[in-house]
This record gives sequence, C-alpha cells and structure tokens, in this order.
Amino acid sequence: MELKKTEEASLERKKVSLFLLGLLTSTILIFLALNVNSADVGERDLPEEKAGMEDEIIEEVSLQNVVPPPPPPPPPPPPEPEVIEVVDDKIEVKEEAITKTLEVDDVIDIIDEPVKPKIEPIFTVVEKQPSFPGGDEKLFEYLGKNIKYPQMAREAGVKGKVYVQFVVEKDGSITDIKIIRGIGSGCDEEAKKAVKRMPKWQPGEQRGKPVRVRFVLPVNFSLR
Repeated sequence: MELKKTEEASLERKKVSLFLLGLLTSTILIFLALNVNSADVGERDLPEEKAGMEDEIIEEVSLQNVVPPPPPPPPPPPPEPEVIEVVDDKIEVKEEAITKTLEVDDVIDIIDEPVKPKIEPIFTVVEKQPSFPGGDEKLFEYLGKNIKYPQMAREAGVKGKVYVQFVVEKDGSITDIKIIRGIGSGCDEEAKKAVKRMPKWQPGEQRGKPVRVRFVLPVNFSLR
C-alpha cells in the first residue's frame, strides 16, 4: 500500500511540472507572435511620404548631432572716441587786430568836444533866502554909496525903480545879472554896475544845504 501512494504522488508532481512548462512555452510563443505581427503591421501601415519624412528627420537629427552649429557673428566694433582738440590759452593776439586806428580828424574831434559841466538847479523860493552881508540895511547903504544918478536922467527928470535880476551861487557870488524892468536914460546900466560890484552874499539854503537862488533886487532912482 505504501508504494502505490508514492507512485501516485510522483505522477501528480510531474503533471504539475508539465503543465507549468507548457504554460510558459505557450506564453513565450504568443509574445513572439505579437511582436512580429506588430512590426509588420507598423511598416505596412506607414505611407511612403511619412516614411520618407521620418528618414529626413532622422537624417537631420543625425547631422545636427555630427555637425556643430555655426558660431555667432562677432559684435560690432566700438565707436571711435571723440577727439577733443586742446587749444592753447596762451595765444598771442596781435594788437593790430583789436586796436582801431584813429584818424587825425577823429583825434581832433575828441579833443575839441567840450566837457559839459553838471548844471545845478536854480531855486526861486527856498527855506532860507540869500541875504546881503549885514542885512537889508547894509544893502541900501551900499546902493546909496555906489550908484550915481546919471546926468542925462537928472536933466530929463527920469525917476523910478530899476528891477535887477541875478543868481546868488552856492558860494555867495553874483552871476547872470539881467535888467528885467528899467527906466532908461542910463539908470539901468548904473544899477547893473552896482550889483556887479557887490560883495558875496550869504547863500540861500534848502534842507540845510546851500543852493543856487534867483533873486530880484529893486533899485530906486529918485530926484531930491
């Protein structure tokens, strides 16, 4: 009874091994058949144009891998630096180029041109009027001593007042003597001479400073 069990057990193990071997063999055969069919179908299904394009793509890829790309173009050269010309500041300029030649006539005109003096204003009314040295009393005394009655006016009986206008300068001197109303017969000239010989007056003042003042003096001629 023991031998029979052993033979049956070994037969069972052989069946299993054969089954597994057959299964493995069939699997390998199926796998090989599928690969061969898929390769054939892939080659048959591809049109000629696509096949050619794939060849070109493969060729381009292979060429790119073999031939290196061309180098980039070189950068443009830098611009030339601007040349700055240095000018020497010690340039001698001839005097003839900047000096105007004066003609003889131009020199004469410059020399003959008079220099205009500064003209001071003349006042008629000021804060302090000019006065004769010693006041009005001394003025009338001076006129009585220095005026002579003209013989022609005495004989013709001419009498009256002669109005003499003059300017008392800032230093008190008398200038610009004029007769603005006269009586003639030599009286006008006599009054003008007397005023011209007068001493310097006390000048008039405006805001505390001496100024030029125009003054009118009446000189009376009367017969006694």
